[in-house]
Amino acid sequence: MPLKFEGPAILVEDIQRSRTFYEKLLEQEVLADFGENIPFKSGFSIWKAGHATEIIFQGKQTTPAKLANGNFEMYFETEELEACWKRIETEWDDIIHPIHEAPWLQRGFRLRDPDGHVVEVSESLPALFKRLLGEGMTAEEVAAKTGVPIEMVKGMVQGK
Repeated sequence: MPLKFEGPAILVEDIQRSRTFYEKLLEQEVLADFGENIPFKSGFSIWKAGHATEIIFQGKQTTPAKLANGNFEMYFETEELEACWKRIETEWDDIIHPIHEAPWLQRGFRLRDPDGHVVEVSESLPALFKRLLGEGMTAEEVAAKTGVPIEMVKGMVQGK
């Protein structure tokens, strides 16, 4: 029987503060609010850390694990990176770095959520390919520079 991955659950200290961060700042739509657990339509959930610890460890561990060790990153993409950056940089203080280009040429920025989890916001791959092609690269050059197979570059550019 194959397993189907349903998405990560992030443990947070203050469920309402984290809900506001993801819902208002990162524009994620809430699927349901179960009080101590809030799933978002995009496929991830936030859980109040103390509540999750009780359920997961069934009373054998009384304190939640240390949050945000820098070994986990939430990743989001947008077609409007510059507009998203301008809004977030004025509304949020805990910025790791402003927009910059990664070695595979995709542009993005990083910040920390209220519990210190790393959040990345980058241009989508179709937006990246469109930008690079608009700068004069061929589809083959885009594939070579980004490490994405040529069929995938051509398919995304054609909207497939």
